[in-house]
Amino acid sequence: MSHDVQQVRPFEHPGEGRKRAKSTPKGRQVDPTAAHEIELLLGDRPRRRDLLIEHLHLIQDKYHQISAAHLAALADEMKLSFAEVFETATFYAHFDVVKEGEPDIAPLTIRVCDSLTCAMLGGEKLLQELQDSAGPGIRVVRAPCVGLCDAAPVAEVGHHFVHQATAAEVLATAERGDTHPHVPDYVGYDAYVADGGYQLLARLRSGAVTKDDILKVLDDSSLRGLGGAGFPTGRKWRAVLGEPGPRLMAVNGDEGEPGTFKDRVYLNSDPHRFLEGTLIAAHIVEASDVYIYIRDEYPAALEILECEIAKLPPGGPVLHLRRGAGAYICGEESSLLESIEGKRGLPRHKPPYPFQVGLFGLPTLINNIETLFWVRDIVEKGPQWWNSHGRNERRGLRSYSVSGRVKNPGVKLAPAGITVRELIDEFCGGMADGHEFHAYLPGGASGGILPASMDDIPLDFGTLEKYGCFIGSAAVIILSEQDSVKGAALNLMRFFEDESCGQCTPCRVGTQKAALLMQKPVWNRELLEELGQAMRDASICGLGQAASNPLTTVIKYFPDEFLPKEAAE
Repeated sequence: MSHDVQQVRPFEHPGEGRKRAKSTPKGRQVDPTAAHEIELLLGDRPRRRDLLIEHLHLIQDKYHQISAAHLAALADEMKLSFAEVFETATFYAHFDVVKEGEPDIAPLTIRVCDSLTCAMLGGEKLLQELQDSAGPGIRVVRAPCVGLCDAAPVAEVGHHFVHQATAAEVLATAERGDTHPHVPDYVGYDAYVADGGYQLLARLRSGAVTKDDILKVLDDSSLRGLGGAGFPTGRKWRAVLGEPGPRLMAVNGDEGEPGTFKDRVYLNSDPHRFLEGTLIAAHIVEASDVYIYIRDEYPAALEILECEIAKLPPGGPVLHLRRGAGAYICGEESSLLESIEGKRGLPRHKPPYPFQVGLFGLPTLINNIETLFWVRDIVEKGPQWWNSHGRNERRGLRSYSVSGRVKNPGVKLAPAGITVRELIDEFCGGMADGHEFHAYLPGGASGGILPASMDDIPLDFGTLEKYGCFIGSAAVIILSEQDSVKGAALNLMRFFEDESCGQCTPCRVGTQKAALLMQKPVWNRELLEELGQAMRDASICGLGQAASNPLTTVIKYFPDEFLPKEAAE
């Protein structure tokens, strides 16, 4: 005998039958007005994933903020999830993301640099005065190093920088609406060609000069990467060329190390010397495309490059100009690649190394701006010319970015191996009036701090490591007896805390804990040293590994700065 049994579907009560509730859209809905605005803004630009950061810049530049509605519309337009777009936009400091329910951001932003040199020369006072006196429609915020340490203190009004800034001058600039970058005079394409520019590149492309010829010159000159790592340039090019093609090239112009500004000077004065070096490198490693990544704090350089690249004759690799968005971590080579791909700038684990698996998964040559800048001169003048410079048994030239308590700060092209005392006296006009030399940073924020008594160390690769320091990008910051070395170390640690990408615990938590401990009147030396060692041993990339260098060198060389007076004695 059979029985009729009512079939019950999952999550349905008996008696409800097959009747369903009316469906409603799930997830974040795209506002039609925002969608139309994004479509107009992007125009006929490609919607590729790697262009996400470029498209976010378009929104930021147009609306001075990025709303949740625009983020959702951009995600829909690019066929990406909202989460992908949101996490990328909120990673970078120069994207002002306004979440739902939050008030709009003021139409004009003034950024005041609070990194070491600006802090030494009145940046904190300038920030406070501007926050107290700025009127409606103006937002005043702190900013990490903007690469103008030789003009400290500095404020940025929109994209216009005010040098040796006073509050009155900054507000007057804002009132005038002077928010565009000032583009200095520079050597343009015609003048560069008239002076023999691009002849070396033409000879290379025609076969009159071979790849091996140029690689041998680079080897004989011992040119090393001048972004900070110091890897031999010729060996790097050979390594990339040894990988199976296709190959790509990326140029690291994210000069974010506090105290460093040499790349800005070269880009803003002689851009084609850098571009010719770039095209020579791309030809040698057979790179089909070159991605030139310039930090957003260098708007004049971006404008110059955009203008001058358009003047180059056809042929050779495709040059892609990419704009950073305010993230120091993107100066790390694998973070740079992630950012070029339109993602958060999170460092990759190594191996594989970028010369093996780099941009878009292809073998990639990565070079710094200044390294490429010198290629033409070294090849045309010969390695003997390069090696004829140098002091204290060192060879070559170095571009020292000098700032702080000297009469004439700036980029000083000097012999590699010069000492800090020679640099101050011969190239900087001596110490600033009323100041006595007390301490110095030989290699930027992460290069450590040394006392004036150690003023005879050659400043070059391999000479400072035994003292717990390194030359890095040759950013030299001079402190006087009026400056607190302990305060300088704290300023640097706060910078590293702010700029940590957050991917690994030793760096993310270590920099935060170190900054808290360093604020105490008396430092816990044992705990800070243990914390610094953990950061050096376990951080993924150079940011966390080197962040404790200022801390440990202050403990080693300046005991009277962090201990009670009776203990120091």
